[in-house]
Amino acid sequence: MFDPKDYPDLLVGIGDPDDAAVWRLDDQRALVVTTDFFTPVVDTPYEYGAIAATNSLSDVYAMGGKPFLALNVAALPPDLPPEIGAEILRGGAEKCREAGVVVAGGHTIQDKEPKFGLVVLGFVEYGKMMTKGGLRAGDVLVLTKPLGFGVTTTALKRGMTTPEEIDEVIAWMSRLNAGAGALANEFGLRGATDITGFSLLGHAYEMAKASRVGLRFHFNQIPFVSGALKYAEQWVFPGGSSDNSLFYSQFVRFAAEIDEMRQMLLFDAQTSGGLLMAVPQEKLSAFLSRAAGTNQPAWVIGEAVDGDGIDVDSL
Repeated sequence: MFDPKDYPDLLVGIGDPDDAAVWRLDDQRALVVTTDFFTPVVDTPYEYGAIAATNSLSDVYAMGGKPFLALNVAALPPDLPPEIGAEILRGGAEKCREAGVVVAGGHTIQDKEPKFGLVVLGFVEYGKMMTKGGLRAGDVLVLTKPLGFGVTTTALKRGMTTPEEIDEVIAWMSRLNAGAGALANEFGLRGATDITGFSLLGHAYEMAKASRVGLRFHFNQIPFVSGALKYAEQWVFPGGSSDNSLFYSQFVRFAAEIDEMRQMLLFDAQTSGGLLMAVPQEKLSAFLSRAAGTNQPAWVIGEAVDGDGIDVDSL
């Protein structure tokens, strides 16, 4: 219905696998537009609102942009105490303020289960836009948050977690990807995505396919939150993780010694995960040094190679 050829100012749209739509404004800038919302992943309303806002803002950072304006999108049960709804909105608003983003309104409806998120607008300069199709063979893959949020928050719903484990995943899920995005802009990176519901391997495959390269991950270099392996051993993955495995496993080749439990950790559906960025080899040393100097976590977990699909080894 909406043929991209009819809309030359639509730089990234529905036909692309990217994290947000991008519309040309002039010769220097484009508008980045995205929306996301979901049901609670933690028990505390303020933290839920902050995580949902962080997740929504992330898509703009993943495109190389800087968000500036947001609208709330909320569905709340009619019998929900007003103070709980207020805390959800406050968590989102304070996270937006931290990001330098104005919340200018929004829309709320009634629903049986709470849902919250944002519509987010941002700007991106042409020379700084990142896409999933921006990888080149030889690029190094860098991840900016650990994995294991899905399996840990599912364990929370089952009453299995410790307070320390939940504090850890909340801190990561509510950490803005602003620093990672700024670092990517500083080094002129062209390939990136954020790791959310389709898991590390699902989103990585989207990048590999769009860039027409293969990817190789080193399992032992991939970071996880402290409770991830424990709860993986008890197989408390969310349903989305199983869906990811069923669909994306056909594109992934695992080393024989990586058991099913550890494979599933790479299919684990994440909420508000980090950026997966492609760093040219010649920029890697300076990139990692700068990341350390700005307290931006960055783990080297693999590389782009000639070929197709994804290989996971145990180096």
